[in-house]
Amino acid sequence: MGGERILIVDDNPTNLKLARVILRYEGFEVRTAADAEEAVAAVAEFRPLLILMDLQLPGMDGLELTRRLKADPATREIRILALTAYAMKGDEEKAREAGCDGYLSKPVDSETLVGAVVRALEATIGKLEEPG
Repeated sequence: MGGERILIVDDNPTNLKLARVILRYEGFEVRTAADAEEAVAAVAEFRPLLILMDLQLPGMDGLELTRRLKADPATREIRILALTAYAMKGDEEKAREAGCDGYLSKPVDSETLVGAVVRALEATIGKLEEPG
């Protein structure tokens, strides 16, 4: 694994920087977005295989952005992991119902983050390699 494109969407600059540094260290190509509008532009230009999505964003929240990305045939195959401070009962279910492929609650340690990213990418790459 290495070189795969990952988009991190989070309105907290510290969270963005930390996740970006960890994932770049592991060899991934990483872009960031601070809100849904930036994320949509980054998806169109960067074409990530995976998005780490904060659910609480200014303007359009991460749940709505996930719904829109999963409803669009051009972006529905992108894996989306919710990476959020929402850790209340039922929040993971809401994220999955919106279309998130996985759920991580903040704070998340680097080993857990990298492990979740690798598993999600393996699932994506396996899907792309299936004979069609």
